[in-house]
Amino acid sequence: MVACAMNTPYLPAFAALAGSAIGGLTSFASAWLTQHRQDRAKRLSGEKTRRQKLYKQFIVEASKLYADALAHDRAEVSALVSIYALINRMRVVSSSAVIEKAEAVVHLIIDTYFTPNKTFSELREMMNGHAVNPLRAFSEECRAELQALSDR
Repeated sequence: MVACAMNTPYLPAFAALAGSAIGGLTSFASAWLTQHRQDRAKRLSGEKTRRQKLYKQFIVEASKLYADALAHDRAEVSALVSIYALINRMRVVSSSAVIEKAEAVVHLIIDTYFTPNKTFSELREMMNGHAVNPLRAFSEECRAELQALSDR
């Protein structure tokens, strides 16, 4: 009993020390988790922005090439190289579904160069007739991928 009576004064000090340690550890864990989530959100936001820029660049280049293919029967090889370079950049960050849609757009553009040139009135008829938008499937796949990235 004497030993128990001697340790009694240390009990409140030990409890206070343990409480401080637990409180500090909880505070550290909370701060670490918050920082981890903020870093992850920032990283995902940067990734989404990078992909949006890449997809925008592809859409602009593909649109120009498609318009050129409708009016001409010869392609500028440097322009085709540029669009293939964009697809290869997408391979690094994008899903295979996005790549497939991008490649389908390029195949359509190349095939269009082999069709008869369209006159301005034929282009107008195509627009009024709501001709197939060669970039629609690509754009929709990009939107789905960007949404999935946001949902993570």
